[in-house]
Amino acid sequence: GRQGSLAINPNDQQFRGASDNYNQSLEGMMRLLRQEGELRPGMSRIVKTANHTCSFDVEMQSTGWRPDDIDRFEFVSDFKVQGLRNHYHTYGLGVPLIAVRRSQSAQDPAERYYPPNVSFPMTAFLRVDRPAKTSPPVTDPAAPRFVLELHAPLDRQSIDVAGRGVPLEADLSTPLAYFLNQPEIQDADLSTKGLLHPGEARDLQGQYMLEPFDPDKMPVVMVHGLWSSPITWMEMYNDLRSDPLVRQHYQFWFYLYPTGQPFWISATQMREDLAVMRRKLDPTRKDPALDQMILVGHSMGGLVSKLQTVESEEAFWGTMSDRPFAELHADPEVVRSLAGMFYFRPNPSVRRVVTLGTPHRGSPFANGVTRWVGGKVITLPTKMLEGRNQLLARNNHFFRDGAPLDIKTSIDSLSPDSPVLPVLLSAAPGPWVNYHNVVGDDPAPGWEKYLVGKGDGVVSLTSARLDEMRQLQSQIIVPADHSGVHRHPQSILEVRRVLFEQLAELQEFPYKSQVARRVETPPQSSATR
Repeated sequence: GRQGSLAINPNDQQFRGASDNYNQSLEGMMRLLRQEGELRPGMSRIVKTANHTCSFDVEMQSTGWRPDDIDRFEFVSDFKVQGLRNHYHTYGLGVPLIAVRRSQSAQDPAERYYPPNVSFPMTAFLRVDRPAKTSPPVTDPAAPRFVLELHAPLDRQSIDVAGRGVPLEADLSTPLAYFLNQPEIQDADLSTKGLLHPGEARDLQGQYMLEPFDPDKMPVVMVHGLWSSPITWMEMYNDLRSDPLVRQHYQFWFYLYPTGQPFWISATQMREDLAVMRRKLDPTRKDPALDQMILVGHSMGGLVSKLQTVESEEAFWGTMSDRPFAELHADPEVVRSLAGMFYFRPNPSVRRVVTLGTPHRGSPFANGVTRWVGGKVITLPTKMLEGRNQLLARNNHFFRDGAPLDIKTSIDSLSPDSPVLPVLLSAAPGPWVNYHNVVGDDPAPGWEKYLVGKGDGVVSLTSARLDEMRQLQSQIIVPADHSGVHRHPQSILEVRRVLFEQLAELQEFPYKSQVARRVETPPQSSATR
């Protein structure tokens, strides 16, 4: 009756003991089955016991991944998490699994955004007395029927068993750590290639998803900094997606770009990549949640992110020349490239930008020595250098002294005397954008303090703060050095607070109508100007 509809408390000791017995037995059975052959969604298997011969179907219950997305399963209990500060494991019924994804055909527009061998959490639960759909004939008509259900704990935390809500056993962190342990995505390799060989890294550039694309969830796009890669976000990602409310409303994307080139070139490429992604995933722009995008940028990634949200007007071209852009002489391809780099509109889909440890006014680490070394070891693409040489040859006395054309590497672009930084600092943002800033203040600075002064060891407080910035909604200082400011618990809590703040605004009235109404004005004004 009424008591039967109550949910079970996962912390009840009697329930925990019964769950452990059930989970151990089910895992033992699954291990035996896996020794005999594959165990995938859509398959039917037979189990022989002392008294019965039982058949069961393997069924996928996830609303995101499809049955044919599964390549194989690993048992969570076979692995130990390393490299992540927090391990999110909840207790209940079911066997936590690591599902390793199989790449699909390119017909799905989201396929290009999934890295190879993405792994994600699943939980197996064996349901009794449910008719099997594709079972072979059962030799014993009296034998019970079973279905091995595969649930995605990122989608749901409980299941219904005999009319009661029963918590699922789940492990969200071990599958992520398993994926991060692949040799081809090791952080040092990706980061070094992106810094020293930006031309080679261009093949890897773009957005990446570690979860199924969901048109009804708002994107949080994480943008790494200098000599880094998306792997740097895994600590924050692991913590943020542990919150069910975050998982319910947000999806996380990661932007990878070659960090050896000036940051405004990377921002131009990101602008194009975001536009292409929207055309691929939502060609008719019918998904309003995608117009509630939040960018989260660490270090130089904060500058790349901020450049997605401001109006160029003539100010950015003014750093290059005091002569009109129309007077420039160059091949059409070079003209188009420069036009995209110095003339742009704020992205109407970006609602918030969170910058962490960002050198808004440059860094003294980009000094004469590091810039000289960077110029020697960073190998820029030949095409980029040929375009620069063409411009200089065809446009005598056209460019200013110290124009961005002379800035060849990212280290040069981050110098305090970089001409683009003050223009970006004063550029007009889209009126629909809110900004949030996180500043690092190393509590135990080393020798760097003599070069940088008070700050995170790479970026000074003066450079990182945005006290006078228009549309700045929040700014906090966390006790962390530059490499750890985006991993600090206070920073992660601040990003989560920003996600909740946006969600609270959108939920003043029904979510989808609110999203549609909020994005109506900026795109219209952008299209008519």
